Amino acid sequence: MLALLVPLSALAAAGLIDFTDEERARIAGHGPWPALTEPDPAQAAAQGPQAVEFGRRLFVDRRLSADGRASCASCHVPALAFQDGRAVPRLRDGVAASVRNTPGLLDSAQRRWLGWGGEHDSLWAASLAPLLAAAEMGNRIDELAARVRGKPDLVLGHERALGPMPGDDVALVVNLAKALAAYQSTLASPRTPFDDFREALLRGDTQTAARYPMAAQRGLRLFIGEGRCSICHAGPSFSNGEFADIGIPFFVPGGVDAGRHAGLKALLASPYNRLGPHGAVSDPRAVATRHVVIEHRYFGEFRVPALRGLVQTAPYMHDGSLATLDEVVHHYSELNEERLHTDGERILRPLKLSAAERNDLLAFLRSLSP
Repeated sequence: MLALLVPLSALAAAGLIDFTDEERARIAGHGPWPALTEPDPAQAAAQGPQAVEFGRRLFVDRRLSADGRASCASCHVPALAFQDGRAVPRLRDGVAASVRNTPGLLDSAQRRWLGWGGEHDSLWAASLAPLLAAAEMGNRIDELAARVRGKPDLVLGHERALGPMPGDDVALVVNLAKALAAYQSTLASPRTPFDDFREALLRGDTQTAARYPMAAQRGLRLFIGEGRCSICHAGPSFSNGEFADIGIPFFVPGGVDAGRHAGLKALLASPYNRLGPHGAVSDPRAVATRHVVIEHRYFGEFRVPALRGLVQTAPYMHDGSLATLDEVVHHYSELNEERLHTDGERILRPLKLSAAERNDLLAFLRSLSP
């Protein structure tokens, strides 16, 4: 509120855009950062530093793959913001392991739905999936459980972090996934130039706020205003956590990727969702899973990604089809509306940005990375 007391003329003289009260309110909605993350009730038995450390070790352990050739870090590379830098992952002798781009893991503990189609409603379930996927780590539950029980260091790590290993194979493998989730829940994106600007603007510190480039300020105004980007890329993480059709083709070899429509089918059929036996007895987050309804309009919709750290996570989109941020901005500038759903509210439209506007928007988007 202090910023509202600063004369607009003073802001302009300091090298700041004269943001309106409404614009400042929208800017305020993209913070604070870091954001608080509530503990997941389904992770109650796999929390604390020992569980995190066990999960960290599992994350880089190739023994968790059936052939010993891959770990979680093979696709989620720490140096690449826990992504892999590829359009789609390739694990088995150069053969594509998926038709979807590998998502980064930073801030994943804040997501209600995980996977491009929302196939999972918890971080531990999303961690379990690649362990069992034939094209990824290729395990059968009984074989993975036997392998882990045969490794003294993994037995000891489990005992320290989660207690004695359960005799049930499924329960053991779920425990591994929950330990992996405990580690991933600590992976948070750092503060950015935008965060410093936002806080300075709101407290009326014009000197600090003026360090934020004017191009980024203009791009921010476009992002929250005429571009309507913040309708979907909302909140501190710059994502509303839901799903949208943005006009990216979803044809894949042999058919189509149905996105959220198929994701919901997989979620509801999974024994590893929040409603199943491995969730918490009382889990308020299970309400969302219980009440989802599969609708035709979800066909071809994909999760709205968070934008923090996006400079480090190229290529972009669910299929990795856009190699650079410049290509992303061009896509929205020249959007082909004929590719969008005809039902529901129409949010997207071609922005028809000038060269200067494209550069401003890019400057703002880059300021969301450290």
